[in-house]
Amino acid sequence: MTVITVFNQKGGVGKTTTSMNLAAALKRQDKQPLLIDLDPQAHLTHIAGIAVDSSNESVFSFYQKNRQLAELVQNAGNLGHIIPSHLDLAKADTLFGKSYNIVTRLATGLRAEGLQQDESPVVIDCSPMLGVLSLNALFACDVALIPISTDFLALNGALQVEKTLKALEQVLKRRLPRRYLLTRFDKRRKMTRQILAQAQEKFGDDLCRTTIAENVSVAESPSVNKDIFSHAPNSRGAQDYEALLEELMTSGLIAGCNPALECTPKVDYSFSPRLVYTAS
Repeated sequence: MTVITVFNQKGGVGKTTTSMNLAAALKRQDKQPLLIDLDPQAHLTHIAGIAVDSSNESVFSFYQKNRQLAELVQNAGNLGHIIPSHLDLAKADTLFGKSYNIVTRLATGLRAEGLQQDESPVVIDCSPMLGVLSLNALFACDVALIPISTDFLALNGALQVEKTLKALEQVLKRRLPRRYLLTRFDKRRKMTRQILAQAQEKFGDDLCRTTIAENVSVAESPSVNKDIFSHAPNSRGAQDYEALLEELMTSGLIAGCNPALECTPKVDYSFSPRLVYTAS
């Protein structure tokens, strides 16, 4: 089983683009990825061509009305399948923030419904806010993928994510595997080289060898509701996302668990969400 959470506490770093193109790359490998859009902005849902008229048709109803996740799955074409988002998710912290075991709700649902299958990796797209939804995604995942656009604010956001992940270790009873991915990478820029050097120093082996180059095709593909492989299959962006998937698969982080990793969640279910908010 593989659940990948794409998260950074900084917006505009390529989370949705990475979620979309990673799912598309998996589909090209004959996997059947399931996307979960946990961002209230619902950009991924829109790109997938899904029109959600009511929050009852979205992942929001999983939290509000205890609907089964499987009931909410929709076909997303070249992206596999998707559980769509809705603007009402913006209310999640207010409505559900004090609920019992809320941070483990998604993990429990995925396991109970058997949606974590080797041939059906789950990719979760998060909002840039550390709240109920992002914590659900982190508690549910086998690996966190943190995109970092090559600017200092995005790097600072990734450093905050690292602090959050370390705070979660005492609750998960393990170190959550993670990979930091540099996006909008232009080696001609001095700042890019500086960010790369700092990321290598801060994250070491957790930094992806693959980088996603600054590429017009990657930037414009969401505007036409297409993944990079559908929009520009011969582009540098398509090559980069293929390389990313290959790196994650070779490392054992996708397509089943690497025996060296502890992939069975070990969660202290008495945990209070407030502890994470304070620690981060």
